[in-house]
Amino acid sequence: MNPYLDDDLVALAQQARRFATDRIAPGFQERDRTRALDRGLIKDMGAMGFVAPELPETFGGSGLGALAAGVICEEIARADLSMSYANLLASLNAQILAHHGAPEVVGPWLRRLTAGEALIAIALTEPRGGSDAANLRLRIERDGDHYVVDGEKTSISAADQADAAVVFGRTGSVEAGAHGVTALFVPMDLPGITRNRFDCHGQRAIGRGSLFFDAVRVPVSHRLGAENKGFVQVMQGFDFSRALIGLQVLAVARVSLEETWAYVARREAFGKPLSAFQGVSHPLADFDTQVEAARLLCLQALWLKDKGAPHSAEAAMCKWWAPKLAYDTIHQCLLMHGHGGYDRGPLEQRLRDVLGFQIGDGTAQIMKTIIARTRAGREAVPA
Repeated sequence: MNPYLDDDLVALAQQARRFATDRIAPGFQERDRTRALDRGLIKDMGAMGFVAPELPETFGGSGLGALAAGVICEEIARADLSMSYANLLASLNAQILAHHGAPEVVGPWLRRLTAGEALIAIALTEPRGGSDAANLRLRIERDGDHYVVDGEKTSISAADQADAAVVFGRTGSVEAGAHGVTALFVPMDLPGITRNRFDCHGQRAIGRGSLFFDAVRVPVSHRLGAENKGFVQVMQGFDFSRALIGLQVLAVARVSLEETWAYVARREAFGKPLSAFQGVSHPLADFDTQVEAARLLCLQALWLKDKGAPHSAEAAMCKWWAPKLAYDTIHQCLLMHGHGGYDRGPLEQRLRDVLGFQIGDGTAQIMKTIIARTRAGREAVPA
């Protein structure tokens, strides 16, 4: 019994798990090897209502809420964390576009997004730094009915595969900090855009890379939120994605624990199952306990969002704790499998995949600062 998941959400999770088990899991390692995200699978997820289900029906969603997005994300992530990144990007960007975009511009894109027919990236990080997210150098200059965009974004998930991107850049002075940042919705087929792909440690199917903008002209109608207010307004949607990330990486940890418990129960040493030795069973019990607790925290954050209640601190807790815990858990599971775990296989790939979330989308140090500001007050924890 879970206090945050009613019968409808449990049924939705079961439906998503069947799809993930039958359709996504079989290609898990092959997508990592070929570094190719299966867009056909994303379209199939859209047809099932698994992409941004929290959006209202007018934008192609189901109006099911943040918890629905969460249970789908974790079930897809059990099968392949890289594939579930498509769900994460869809939910994060759908919230931004629906709340801050002109309906006539973003409406058709949102319907494509929920149908699984479009992949949208979020372009915030720049080469000179990631954690100081408001200290941007990419320039956005007004020129009549257009903005002209010049600069580079880096470490962008799905950079070489996205059909469009939410791009943050500087319209005000550098001294204005976060209050001089504007967000634009930029289709990736506009003249002047080039992109590349990195050779990453994990999450190879979704990939990461850089976006280069050379005098790219974007209609003013594509602005998201007010000019110079993009960072302050649009970044509020990241509380949602941080809780989703927590559920995704914990789902990978949970399936690794399930497999490892089964393995140590049947593998014998010195005439006993490995699970009979406390040096084996107790570490797994420790991680199992923490993973269950962390999952409840993530579900609580999404429940608070659905209730319209503040959840920034809870979301930040999810983002710093869950990725580290998931990595440590999978690492322990790999060791429990001995030399077989060290082979290139599911555990090795999962370990690589979850590691990136300790870096991207907000480091642990930034998340702890958010928690401290929420608890003690921003004045007591200055930047």
